[in-house]
Amino acid sequence: MKASALLLALLAAATAAAAATPRELADAYAAEAARQSPGFKPSPQRGAGFYATRFAVSDKMPACTSCHTDSPAQPGQHAVTGKAIKPLAPRAEAARFTDPAKVEKWFRRNCTEVLGRECSAAEKADFIRFVTEGL
Repeated sequence: MKASALLLALLAAATAAAAATPRELADAYAAEAARQSPGFKPSPQRGAGFYATRFAVSDKMPACTSCHTDSPAQPGQHAVTGKAIKPLAPRAEAARFTDPAKVEKWFRRNCTEVLGRECSAAEKADFIRFVTEGL
């Protein structure tokens, strides 16, 4: 089974059984990343760097911080629409990273808009570890 298909199956199983935890989602992404790059270990520090990196894809949304502020524990505002955004950090917004389908939807949308590509499993694992552990 292809690694991405396996991850989707794991995430679907987590959704069917009960709401996932941020740790379970980070662990699933880390397992996929380790299959792609043996020895991979998720890092909140890499996640923090990723969160703050300015990408050259969009002038209006060049980084996660463009909409989510410098602190994922604070509410943000969409840089284009002005829509309010709840904090990313689960300690500030308990529902964050508990619905695998929503997590995938938002990673796909936001990574494409900010990075110009989908995020890798390693980036997702690092990012979730950062917003849950690295604050």
